[in-house]
Amino acid sequence: MRIYLDAYCLNRPFDDQSQERIRLEAEAVLLILRRIKAGEWQWLGSPVVTAEIRQTPDVERRQAMLALAR
Repeated sequence: MRIYLDAYCLNRPFDDQSQERIRLEAEAVLLILRRIKAGEWQWLGSPVVTAEIRQTPDVERRQAMLALAR
């Protein structure tokens, strides 16, 4: 299976998890990333995602998102 995750998706695990919807979305993104890392799924990235991530003003969040995108 091929999956496309945009910058919004990669940002979700770093959002405030106090709301159930946000927490569930973050868990879903992390589950998808685990499957990609395990080789079960393939992530289709794009230069646009990297460009969007680089516009993230919070340096720590930006670095974390770039690490996920690798």
